[in-house]
Amino acid sequence: MRRSAPSVNRLAAFQPFPTFARGNDEWPRGHARNYGSSDTCVQVTVLGASGGIGQPLSLLLKLSPLVSKLHLVDIKHTLGVAADLSHIDTTSTVKGFTTEKDEKALEQSLTGSHIVIIPAGVPRKPGMSRDDLFNINASVVRDLVTACACFCPKALIGVISNPINSTVPIAAEVMKLSNVYDPKKIFGITSLDLVRSNTFVAELKNLDPADIEVPVIGGHAGKTIIPVLSQIKPSGICFTDDEAAKLIHRIQEAGTEVVKAKAGTGSATLSMAYAAARFTFSLCKALKGEPNIYEWAYVASNIVDCLSHFSSKLLIGKDGVAENLGNGDLTKKEQEMVNNALEDLQKSIEKGVEFVKKSA
Repeated sequence: MRRSAPSVNRLAAFQPFPTFARGNDEWPRGHARNYGSSDTCVQVTVLGASGGIGQPLSLLLKLSPLVSKLHLVDIKHTLGVAADLSHIDTTSTVKGFTTEKDEKALEQSLTGSHIVIIPAGVPRKPGMSRDDLFNINASVVRDLVTACACFCPKALIGVISNPINSTVPIAAEVMKLSNVYDPKKIFGITSLDLVRSNTFVAELKNLDPADIEVPVIGGHAGKTIIPVLSQIKPSGICFTDDEAAKLIHRIQEAGTEVVKAKAGTGSATLSMAYAAARFTFSLCKALKGEPNIYEWAYVASNIVDCLSHFSSKLLIGKDGVAENLGNGDLTKKEQEMVNNALEDLQKSIEKGVEFVKKSA
């Protein structure tokens, strides 16, 4: 049996639909207008909706009363995905768009969007690092964010496509070139690192993961993923040096763990979809005016002097990042981890910036 630590309400961000009684057939039909403090219509567009992350992510978004309109976009097959999801008896509407033969698809799907989530691109395969994805995914993100700049320049943009440490700076540079850049509105979705950390700590300490909150700062690749074990909620969870070392290593290499386990058939898709949905719901709540929405994400930042982007704790508001709350008090070991990540992060950021400059 798992022991329950005092609740930190970590799963408050992930409420795809209101709680319903498991003992009967009361499914969450018709609850959208009763959710939260505002009836604000929220249109979410998923770019790359037919892929391994895009499909389960779209399913989770369809289930949520926080999402009023769901637009699904991919090169092909999206009409079928949208038709399938549209049969689910929740109140959000779903529309699919394919870019293969429709040059107006991006314009039509993005116009009016409040939130754009980008899982498009190729997944990591065995033996590949996130940087190996760069040559393909950099172009994908550049082109899709260019469309966002044209058709929904004020939307909140969540980037999933790896390597996030480079693709988020690419998104920023593209918006700058279009003269619509707002650093508060572009997010690298690193939520999967937090989801994994909560899970692994709960497994190690025989706790309910819903009661755990592990901050993760830095970036979203290898040693740039920095779990802040000293700030775990609830407080009082302790680790031996050996436990902490093994835990940090597993968190940093968790993506590789999944890639190897799938033996060439893909990377982390289902857990990434869950994490991205949780983050998207937080954005929806903020847009609807709900206060005290906190997330960790890789954003434009001055928290670390030498870096233009860094992942840390954020207060999210209607216009995106309302306040960057920084890293808190780090231990000597945690600060060493930050210092050791600086070079990799700087190189990744510069790589993204240079890519846009050369292709402009």
